[in-house]
Amino acid sequence: MSLHTPPFRLVVGLGNPGLEYERTRHNVGFMALDRLAQGRAQWRRERAWNAQVAKMDGVLLCKPLTFMNLSGVSVGAVAGFYHIPASEILVVLDDMSLPLGRLRLRPGGSSGGQKGLKSIVERLGTQEVARLRLGIGGASPEGAVGHVLGQFRKDEIPALEEMLERAEEAICVVQDKGLAAAMNAFN
Repeated sequence: MSLHTPPFRLVVGLGNPGLEYERTRHNVGFMALDRLAQGRAQWRRERAWNAQVAKMDGVLLCKPLTFMNLSGVSVGAVAGFYHIPASEILVVLDDMSLPLGRLRLRPGGSSGGQKGLKSIVERLGTQEVARLRLGIGGASPEGAVGHVLGQFRKDEIPALEEMLERAEEAICVVQDKGLAAAMNAFN
């Protein structure tokens, strides 16, 4: 599969930098973009934006290297430099309110409590930022931090891998056929 020119010129995967967070639930956005870029694009660190970026078929991929709660700083800087409006940004992120493996595409809306998305919405000044939510399963409010920063259990890895494969497909369908078609196919 390949990406084509917009609707989205910037695809952002959310996560936390560092080896200790690499395979945590909070990092499924990073994982999805790594899978998408594998063998197609080369990541490079851009210190000015505190992000890793890769160009692929006319689309800029971005993994903010701020911690999750400050993702908007990097996304705002990249979008500003390339003059990319919020309407041309797709954010890929984890969602505790969805069962493990479930995808949900939306053209905009609230952050739903996800602090990385909240930071982006605040920085861009609009909730109309498309998002692909990747279900990581729920936890009690008291256990939320441990849940999102925890590793996937061994028995969850097949569901994780299947979800990442479907996320890659969803991003490509969004680019090829538009958000509405992808929502019909993957929600």
